[in-house]
Amino acid sequence: MDIKAPDLGVDSAEVSEIMVEIGDVIAKDDNIVLLESDKASVEVPSSAAGKVTKISVAVGDQVSEGMVLIELESDDSGSDDNADDDNTDSVDNNENQKQESEKPQASSDYASDTESSAPKKSSGAATTHALPDLGVDEAQVSEIMVSVGDTVTADQSILLIESDKASVEVPAPVAGKIEKILVEAGDMVANGQDFIVIVGSGSDDATEASDSKPATTEAKDSTQDEVKGKADQQTTGEPKQAAKPKNTDAPASKPVSKLTEAQVNEKLVNVYAGPAVRKLARQLGVDITQVSGSALNDRILKEDLFAHVKESLTTQKAAPVSGNVASSSLPSLPDMSNAEIWGETETQDLSRLQKVSIPQLNYNTLLPQVTQFDLSDITETEKLRSELKGSMKAEGIGFTILAFIVKATGYALTQHPRFNSHLSDDNTQVILRKSVNMGIAVATDDGLIVPVIKNVQDKGLKQIAIEIGELAVKARDKKLSTKDLQGASFTISSQGILGGTAFTPLVNWPQVGILGASEATMQPVWNAAKQTFEPRLMLPLSLSYDHRVINGADAAVFTRYVATLLADPRRILL
Repeated sequence: MDIKAPDLGVDSAEVSEIMVEIGDVIAKDDNIVLLESDKASVEVPSSAAGKVTKISVAVGDQVSEGMVLIELESDDSGSDDNADDDNTDSVDNNENQKQESEKPQASSDYASDTESSAPKKSSGAATTHALPDLGVDEAQVSEIMVSVGDTVTADQSILLIESDKASVEVPAPVAGKIEKILVEAGDMVANGQDFIVIVGSGSDDATEASDSKPATTEAKDSTQDEVKGKADQQTTGEPKQAAKPKNTDAPASKPVSKLTEAQVNEKLVNVYAGPAVRKLARQLGVDITQVSGSALNDRILKEDLFAHVKESLTTQKAAPVSGNVASSSLPSLPDMSNAEIWGETETQDLSRLQKVSIPQLNYNTLLPQVTQFDLSDITETEKLRSELKGSMKAEGIGFTILAFIVKATGYALTQHPRFNSHLSDDNTQVILRKSVNMGIAVATDDGLIVPVIKNVQDKGLKQIAIEIGELAVKARDKKLSTKDLQGASFTISSQGILGGTAFTPLVNWPQVGILGASEATMQPVWNAAKQTFEPRLMLPLSLSYDHRVINGADAAVFTRYVATLLADPRRILL
């Protein structure tokens, strides 16, 4: 007897786990395989009872509706349970029952829920849609880009969502007319939360993209809670309540749509794991990028998550879930309610960007940071820039001294790779980066943000200038993607024409160095050959570094090397 894949609601899905073995005796409705699609994880039950004689699929296979999953040696007792109440001995009746038992049954926790509670594939049906996987536990609705009554096309941007690291435009899952918007600007939302009701334009694709109703959600959440409970028992020896989203008003997580690559910003793109495993990782508070997969092609399974948690507890490895760091144990503020002593006060909220930056800034209380100061004579470099900026401006490119600083520093890092590194967790090794990914600090109305230019060592001044301009615009327009903000190996903070002679920039952990550039000024410099002072354009440089990795002598050499390259960029060609 062949047990086939039921209607999955998608063209194909991947076999994530095989839950039976050859020789197992299973009952009807016992789960046999776990399938994962872009939308959901589905445990497929057997439509009949019997002994497993053959498994026709392997982990990693793509299966579609009607494909044979396993073969059974029929269990006659199973057909007795399915007999009609009149217990007729008609051969035709028995044959009909056997045929019915071999069909994909509605007992599947996906198929049954879909048939009983999901919207039918009917033209013009009003369908409630859930938010896709945002890559974070929760985010804030920054802007609603459509109104009730608007007609939208599939993939048209309808919401702007802001997380701690980036802004993401959420696309319309289907084409149709907006019937109801379930969120408001300023709301905190979670993955899988219902956010819009759309009357479909009539295509079946629109219906397929819709999420299941609450009945489906409850069934799946109960399964996930059971798995979570097992995980807690394996790691702590006692059951523990499953973690819940911070937004208690949000509905339980449900199968969600998938953002396009550009919209999800390739979040965790190198992690090979299905949606069910990713969800479980979030519930357990596990950084999935730190988990090693045991399946084919290093695919991460639920067992890998449990093993990672168990190992972490065994070795007592410090792994803060929230990413927050204590604010250096400062005491509480004094009571300032007495106006006679303190005078009048006013409370102002920090911007969202400032709030989320505080944990990262608190890391600096743990770093032994030192700053090295130097000056670079950029008189000739500024002349070169002035000669080139006209043609650059004609092409729409802003050509500032920052492009030279990035290029010179990037080259210097290839010659002094220890400044382009990270200190290992056990403080026994230095992890050298083979490419230079330069973080560029950009001031915005909400605070400082640091987008990243990748592979600076391979780019010329013109390309660097183009990317600096593009990232600055995206930062100020809140359009930076997660990918734009990740992967920096070193940072430059330029105060440009803001003023000041020097400053002490903070090392952006886990990097080991940051270069600050202040405003260049004309200064008298002694010319020994001519025995006179000459006016020269001098650029102040401030190099802060992690003293655990960099010693003072190396910092002085590196800063002087950058200053020399900036004074004569032709040296880079050598």
